[in-house]
Amino acid sequence: MSFIWEVMRDAIDLLGSFGSELREVIGLTLLVSGVATGIGLVIGVPLGLALGAGRFRGRGLATALVNTGMGMPPVLAGLLLLLLLWNQGPLGAWGLLFTPAAMIAAQTLLAIPIAAGVTAGSVRALAPEAFEQIRALRLSRFGRGVVLGREAWPGLVAAAAAAFGRVVSEVGAVLVVGGNIEGETRVLTTAIVQESRQADFGAALALGIVLFVIALAVNGVLTWLQLREAAP
Repeated sequence: MSFIWEVMRDAIDLLGSFGSELREVIGLTLLVSGVATGIGLVIGVPLGLALGAGRFRGRGLATALVNTGMGMPPVLAGLLLLLLLWNQGPLGAWGLLFTPAAMIAAQTLLAIPIAAGVTAGSVRALAPEAFEQIRALRLSRFGRGVVLGREAWPGLVAAAAAAFGRVVSEVGAVLVVGGNIEGETRVLTTAIVQESRQADFGAALALGIVLFVIALAVNGVLTWLQLREAAP
């Protein structure tokens, strides 16, 4: 037990100091995960609305691809992006490898299918009467999407929560394309891996606590939005 108490004391000391290095890691984590989640929602939510309510050729295949993407291993997403961004790769001339932009791209690949899948499931759960009313309004595709989004609003919030939870907690993809470079591409998850490998468990625990608090705060706000919408 003395070992556990020592680790906890070291974690508390690090959190108490809250140095510039820790602030940089937290800031980059919020930037990368926040932007990736936003892009994932912008692309994934309309896709999910189309899959949930649309009737078009290839819908079954698109749904299967989205469902498969929801379980994509992060390291695979990172590897695919690495091949594209490598010096000899198709996008190697862009010079994005081992930069925050590459990390955002990797996390976006993970966020899109999550956002699309959860949104599609929420739309399919709507009552049949809702679809009949929307069709009766004779709106444009964009208008129908807006109305569907309002009807399935709690599901869209759940999609945002699931997408953010997926990207903020993953380590494989950002480690492959970001490299965990101190002061440049190090985020909370990769920092935890680094400290754990060096047996600095107090620092690793402190970083884990910060990551948990961030996830709790974001999901707390999103849960409040869900409950507020559901309130009579």
